Parts: sequence; structure tokens; C-alpha cells
Amino acid sequence: MPYQSIYRPAAFAGQTIVVTGGGSGIGRCTAHELAALGAHVALVGRKAAKLAAVCQEIRSQHGKASSHPCDIRNEAEVAGVVAAVLAQQGRIDGLVNNAGGQFYGEMKDFTTDGFEAVVRTNLTGGFIFMREVYNRWMARHGGAIVNMVAAISGSLPGYAHSGAARCGMMSLTETAACEWAAAGVRVNAVAPGLIASSGFDQYSEAGAAAIRHRLASIPLQRYGNVAEVSAAIVYLLSPAAAFVSGACLRIDGAAATARSCHFEPHNNSKPFEGFHLPSSPDMLQRD
Repeated sequence: MPYQSIYRPAAFAGQTIVVTGGGSGIGRCTAHELAALGAHVALVGRKAAKLAAVCQEIRSQHGKASSHPCDIRNEAEVAGVVAAVLAQQGRIDGLVNNAGGQFYGEMKDFTTDGFEAVVRTNLTGGFIFMREVYNRWMARHGGAIVNMVAAISGSLPGYAHSGAARCGMMSLTETAACEWAAAGVRVNAVAPGLIASSGFDQYSEAGAAAIRHRLASIPLQRYGNVAEVSAAIVYLLSPAAAFVSGACLRIDGAAATARSCHFEPHNNSKPFEGFHLPSSPDMLQRD
């Protein structure tokens, strides 16, 4: 059975789209959907065997794909991949900045090296790919970029390094959307919540327990799946999103919107009365 996309067949015919982290999870699913819609998908990731397997899967369904092993944190490797894709395909119409990763733990226990490794993977690597694709092709020909962030609302306990990086990537997305608009480049983000994918299996037991605990706080009362994220990515790459740039599409079952906590009233938080001419709204003086 071919990919059951809701989008019209051949919607991306003739286009070349780079998908980082294309060897598994959301990246693998997105690559399949884009290929089913006619795109040539350039798969990027650190593990050549995984990329080759996904390429074979796509080709067995008569899709077009190529594999490009690369550590996105390495500038020279990224530049080499972008050059190779342009040499082979002659164009890069889209970039899905999906590659990333993190581990579960308390911020007080993170080493500096561990923190920086996650930030470099989830933020710096994405920046390098954006810059290279823009400078080498999109600045003259236009295009669309979709960055992976996360559905967080102010904090991400257990993943402080990833939360910092994802917030940085969102700011980078908004800045690029402004700076690159004149070149006809749209830049958006998707923010998945708890998505049931192969990534779940990479966490420690403590991390898995935290994920299971969080299910109760999701209003839709289930985990998302990779196809639901892929569909959002494909929309943002498509002409239907021609007037959408600098946006973030959250895919989290309303989890970041929910406010289900209950707090017991107390009088233990004392205000700082620093202003020498204080005033109080009238409404606070009424019963």
C-alpha cells in the first residue's frame, strides 16, 4: 500500500527537498510522504545504513531518494552535502530541519559537554544547514524551510538543554523569515508534543516514566503519531502556505494550552514594593 497522504498526487513533482534526520521517526515518515507526492528526497543523517534502508523503502514504492551521511554539527560535512545535492539534482526547493536529539535528566546533573552537545545538535546544526542551503541556492531561487522545535510553554523540565535549543531555533526561524523574505524564502516551524515514534525507545526508564506520566495532561488523551507531524510539515512546504512564514504549528493535542493545575491559596509570596509612589487599581479596592 502506498503512502496515504491527504495531499494531491504529484504536488511536489520536480522538486528536491532535503530532510535531515531522515533515517528514522518523523524524518523517515516525512521523506516517504514527500516522495509519494513526487519530490526527490535527499536524506541526511549520521547512520548510512539507516539512510540506505529508507532510500530502498522509498524506491520500492517508485519514489525518488538519495542518501547523504552527514553530521549536521560539522560545517564542512554540511557544505559537502549541500554541494552534492545541487550537483546531482540541480536545485533545493525545500529543507526539513528535523535532525535532533536529547536525553532525560535534571539540569543540576548536566555536564557542560552534555548540554552543549544537545544544543549543537538541536540548534547549531540546524542553523548551519539553513545558512548553507540559503547561501548556495535559495537566496537566488527562493524556497521553503521547516524547522523542528517542540511544543513547550515556558519550560521543559527534564530536558533543559533541549528546551533552550528549541526556543533558540524558534527565534532563528522568526529571524530568518524576516531576513530572507525578500528572496522568496519562507521559514516556519513545527512543534510536536508527545509523538509516538522510535525516539521513545531512546530514553532511559526515568525518561519513559515521565512520558507516560504526562499522558494524563494531554486533552486529546493520546500520543500523536509521525504521520500527523509529517502532514503539518508538508503543508508548510506547500503552495497552500504561500502567505505563512515565521509561524509555528503546534502538534500536541492541546497539551501546551491546557491549564489543569490547581493551587491551594496561600499568603506566602510577598511583593517587592520598590516604587516610591505606589498606586493600586480601583477594581482591587472593591469587594
